[in-house]
Amino acid sequence: MDMDLGAFSVSLAVKDINVSKAFYEKLGFESIGGDCGQGRTILKNGDHIIGLFQGMFDKNILTFNPGWDQSAQNLENFTDVRNIRDELTKRGINIKSESVDGNDGPGSITIEDPDGNPILIDQHR
Repeated sequence: MDMDLGAFSVSLAVKDINVSKAFYEKLGFESIGGDCGQGRTILKNGDHIIGLFQGMFDKNILTFNPGWDQSAQNLENFTDVRNIRDELTKRGINIKSESVDGNDGPGSITIEDPDGNPILIDQHR
């Protein structure tokens, strides 16, 4: 099975979201969503996406969004998170957590690489 994991971004756990946002803006990133007042913002530079999150999690997370391209636009064809979960399980990868209901629609799973780095596969549609 070919697994298209969707759009890729890095979700960074930051101490001060406003300081971090200002830093990444100096690197040429521009805000494309989120609300610093709610502790989250998404920034983009070309095809590169980072999410800044204050007080939401302890570690940085590699994030994939099935169903989206790098501009958060819906893809017509994509591998559903449920199929990704099933294929990863078949391949011997332990699912650390999941929030998946029904046969389609939003859902997410979390796995870890061999070094304990969290990987979130988060489908919004």
